[in-house]
Amino acid sequence: MKLWRSPLAWTFFASVVLLVGVGGWLLADPATSRSDALKTGGLAGGAIVALYALWLNDRRRRVEERRQDIERQRHELESRRAEQDRERVADERFAKAVELLGHAADQVRVGALHALAGLARSRPEYTQTVLDVLCSYLRRPFEHPRYRDDLDRHDRAAVVGPAEDERELQVRLTAQRLVVGLLPAAADESASGYDLDLTGATLEYFDLSGCRVHDLLLRYANLYSSTSLSGTVVTGKAYFTGAGTGSGRLVGMFRCKGTRFEGRAWFSGTRFAEAADFTNTTFAGPTTFKDTVFANAAVFAGVRATDSLDLRRTRFEGQTDLRFAALPESVSLYNTRVRSEKDVQLPAAWTREELRDGEERIVSKAGS
Repeated sequence: MKLWRSPLAWTFFASVVLLVGVGGWLLADPATSRSDALKTGGLAGGAIVALYALWLNDRRRRVEERRQDIERQRHELESRRAEQDRERVADERFAKAVELLGHAADQVRVGALHALAGLARSRPEYTQTVLDVLCSYLRRPFEHPRYRDDLDRHDRAAVVGPAEDERELQVRLTAQRLVVGLLPAAADESASGYDLDLTGATLEYFDLSGCRVHDLLLRYANLYSSTSLSGTVVTGKAYFTGAGTGSGRLVGMFRCKGTRFEGRAWFSGTRFAEAADFTNTTFAGPTTFKDTVFANAAVFAGVRATDSLDLRRTRFEGQTDLRFAALPESVSLYNTRVRSEKDVQLPAAWTREELRDGEERIVSKAGS
């Protein structure tokens, strides 16, 4: 840079000019002493230097701000690039794990299931997708010798299937546990509810106790051994249409104590082969047990149904406790049957009418 273009040189020049000009002008005045004239001239020249210092400081500030802005943009670019790399790695992990689910070796399939669950834990945006894959695996057809209907309880517990079936059962039990492990707790109201589509799935020891679920689809599912939804909160719809429970390895039971169904609860056509316990459950949406069969004990003590309740053609063949804590105005009781030789507890507003072959029909006192 040439000297005459330098702001510092121009500042020095302007300062000297003001010093000489102001000082000379004041010296021409007889009333002003030489010292006062020089002091005033110095102040005028110093003001120019001070202005230059302020300008220089402002320029440095702007340069520093631009530098910080460039640094911030660079950091954001690096962060986006790192995030894209993580997403690429996660996508590759997901694709590889899904591919390994079709491997012939059961230990490889178990490893793939754990890899998917680990991906969902580290990348929460994958959780619903991973749950969909796990549920899809459980929807694959599966048969085990002990699921045969012609076995009694004692024979069923002693049945050991072929090695391949036993290994596949362990893989499926692992998938069930991982599904449950990815769901939020029922008490966590701020958590996102995830959907579970287990339509037609074969499940054993399925336990959703204390979990929060959005949509729960178990249409035509086969639920063996014990099944538990106790303390579960279902914020969306719950469909058990055509599902069935069975003994599996041990005598099973359907536990649904203290559960809350906030949307539709559809149990139409479900067959409960073992005891079903709905104690203190809340049905906040439309609920139906139309054409449902309870082949063993059924407990509805303390149940609160606040929308509509459909019990048309429901059959209670074991001990039955229907002492609801709250019933909606709309209750359908058409051809709802119980066994006369069994212990049956009813709400005060209901009574029984005797039919043939030891069966009785539940009717409303208001409608009888």
